[in-house]
Amino acid sequence: MGAVYWDLDGTLTDPKKGITESIQFALRELDLPVPPADDLTWCIGPALLWSFERLGAHDPEAALAHYRAVYTTKGLYDCTLYDGILQALGAIGADHPMHLATAKPHSYAKKITAHYGIAPHLTHEFGPELDGTRNDKGELLAHALGITGDDPATSVMVGDRHYDMKAARDVGMRFIAVGWGYGADDDLSSADAHVKTPAELAGAVASLIG
Repeated sequence: MGAVYWDLDGTLTDPKKGITESIQFALRELDLPVPPADDLTWCIGPALLWSFERLGAHDPEAALAHYRAVYTTKGLYDCTLYDGILQALGAIGADHPMHLATAKPHSYAKKITAHYGIAPHLTHEFGPELDGTRNDKGELLAHALGITGDDPATSVMVGDRHYDMKAARDVGMRFIAVGWGYGADDDLSSADAHVKTPAELAGAVASLIG
């Protein structure tokens, strides 16, 4: 039975407010230009160290420390669950094992999935370590497959960004692109399936892996 691997930010939850406000705080602390929240949505998905480099931080580790200082106390739960996601998880989970594969450190991600009722649907939850180990999502998926024993050829990754699709391709897994989230500017044309609403997810999974 094929497994389903889920991205978190932009796929299961909308984390815009918590993430962008925490980034703005970090930039202010470093006396760097602070873009408006709508100009920071590209930071949702990839590893934040990479994003802070692009934002001009000479010391991305220091920027990340400032970010985490406010994110862990305020921003962590400052997100919303996309409508229909829990119903989709329930439908798909009846037929397939499901796991989280997120670029957010798993110590943070597990608090969010527990808070929003996502965790009961998941067998494993994978994310990088706080020190940046497995920030590359392809490496993360390879690590996950080594633990779960799932066959990538009969498994699928669901996400909203090209980072998710590249990771799936790196390990030989198929990919479902969601039409919400923050991948509007990403080229996801080669995804194996595209869905516009969470209600379409179960059918897309079934068409790809049964």
